[in-house]
Amino acid sequence: QVQLAESGGGLVQAGGSLRLSCAASGRTFNTYRMGWFRQVPGKEREFVAAISWSDSRTSYADSVKGRFTISRDNAKKAVYLQMNSLKPEDTGVYYCALDPYGSMWVYWGQGTQVTVSS
Repeated sequence: QVQLAESGGGLVQAGGSLRLSCAASGRTFNTYRMGWFRQVPGKEREFVAAISWSDSRTSYADSVKGRFTISRDNAKKAVYLQMNSLKPEDTGVYYCALDPYGSMWVYWGQGTQVTVSS
């Protein structure tokens, strides 16, 4: 099993920044990619960003390109999401996820709340 623990959420004004962290523990030897998703009440969980564990290739949702940056630390088995120029529509619960084999997101964290006030 793999455990994911997010941290770094909070309340910030529009235009501000936050940095989310996610630490993976347990049976993490099979990690193809890690990523971030977010969800607001009444809506489906949506993809935000992902990073490949082997070569750090990144991908982003169009809505966050140029504002968010995903990065990783192999030694710590951690992934980060630097969020700049935050907008009220970025508000939601942010979840860290891990895809062990490149086929589907299997493991999920408990989520951390991000609230952006206007």
